[in-house]
Amino acid sequence: MTDIPTLRRILRRYRTIAVVGLSADWFRPSYFAAKYMQEHGYRIIPVNPKYPEILGERCYPSLTDIPEPVDIVDVFRRTQDVLPIARQAVEIGAKCLWQQLGVVNEEADRLAREHGLDSVMDRCVKIEHARLFGGLSWAGVNTGVISAKRPVD
Repeated sequence: MTDIPTLRRILRRYRTIAVVGLSADWFRPSYFAAKYMQEHGYRIIPVNPKYPEILGERCYPSLTDIPEPVDIVDVFRRTQDVLPIARQAVEIGAKCLWQQLGVVNEEADRLAREHGLDSVMDRCVKIEHARLFGGLSWAGVNTGVISAKRPVD
C-alpha cells in the first residue's frame, strides 16, 4: 500500500508506533525516524532487547511484551527477520505492518494483509510523514539547521 491516500490515512489515524530494531545510537536511521515521529506527536514504543530505555520510553524485548495497544509496527530489521515480527504484529492486534526502506518481505506482507492489517513495504515512516504533512522543503528536509537566511541581530 504505497498510494498517497492510504499512507495519509495510516499516518493520520494510527498514533502509537512500536519500532522494532530501534537503536539508542542517535546517528542510526531508526533513532532519527523515531525521534522525528515522537516530536510530531506519535507515541513511540522501542522494541530492542539490548536496551532498557530509548528516547525516554521503556524498551521491550519483543512486541508481545508490550502491555498496551500498538497501531503501527515499524520494522528496522533485515528482510529475512520480518516474518516472525509480522506474526507477532498479528498476535498483538496491531493495525499496520510497516517495513522500512530496503525491507521487502512479501510473505510477511501477505500474512499481514490476510489478517486485516494495513501493510507498507520499502518506505520510511519519517520520510512519508514529512512528504505528506509538510515536513520536507525543496532542499529535502526542513530541519532548520541550514538556512539561506541571515541571522537577525
